[in-house]
Amino acid sequence: MSACCGPARGSAAPATTATTAPPADFAVPQRRTAELLRGMVAVPGGPFLMGGEDEDAFPADGEGPVREVTLAPFHIDAACVTNARFAVFVKATGYRTEAELIGWSYVFGSFVPPRARHAVLPGTVPGAPWWRAVAGAHWRAPEGPGTSVGDRRDHPVVHMSWNDATAYARWAGKRLPTEAEWEKAARGGLVRARFPWGDELTPNGRHRCNIWQGDFPVRNTREDGFTGTAPVKTYAPNGLGLHNTSGNVWEWCADRFSADWHAEARPETRSDPAGPPHGENRVLRGGSYLCHRSYCNRYRVAARTSNTPDSTTGHEGFRCAASVRP
Repeated sequence: MSACCGPARGSAAPATTATTAPPADFAVPQRRTAELLRGMVAVPGGPFLMGGEDEDAFPADGEGPVREVTLAPFHIDAACVTNARFAVFVKATGYRTEAELIGWSYVFGSFVPPRARHAVLPGTVPGAPWWRAVAGAHWRAPEGPGTSVGDRRDHPVVHMSWNDATAYARWAGKRLPTEAEWEKAARGGLVRARFPWGDELTPNGRHRCNIWQGDFPVRNTREDGFTGTAPVKTYAPNGLGLHNTSGNVWEWCADRFSADWHAEARPETRSDPAGPPHGENRVLRGGSYLCHRSYCNRYRVAARTSNTPDSTTGHEGFRCAASVRP
């Protein structure tokens, strides 16, 4: 991932306390279809136009070309997985996240409170000094030691690696969405719109997503009502019933990342594409509360970025998908 959007785990190279991937040997409960689909929305199969050609896009991200992609029907969570829901998973399985095992995660520097500043590790992220590696930062303590999610149960769980998201999805009887599924669902039925609700960022002066206002990274005027994460169902849903597919937190997808694998029209890139067969990084979509037009306008619905599957930050979360039908 571009460091401005979120650094990879090795960007600041602080000392680590562990290097073991999180275990995935927990029991997976059997779930009835009705339970599995609770909180999900149905997305019809068929073709849609994927990708974008926005003038302010980042060429290296590979947002284009605009292409017709055909998908089978699927279901997707109406909102990101919350702290409360992730806590149920942890209680049931004893799962420890990658940030907990390794001992630190990236936090937006101005969010670290005085009581946690002793835990800021040496080193800065090249090109993005606002990111700080903080010992003891993880999903339960998102700004470092002494912080908690006690009043954020309905906010998206963060400091999630791709491996963590995949583990939760397996326990829930679901999976991560493919990038194509995520984009079709995020568009909400609109064709080639910049945002899930249309082409204007603030129609009639109303904020429709949680991003940065003001001067990044020094001053956030909070015109949208939030500085950090917002509850997962803040703002009106898109045309399919999905909340916050622009801004709030970056969302992991199943695919490996490539800037050009999808450019050539082939069966594997145009019919239920699952991404390239090789590659280190995984795709993230949607932008976050730190996106700002001055440096990272990746809250557009066609925008994309990536990170290594072990990386964790205070603005990376996920939602799940499922192929089952009622």
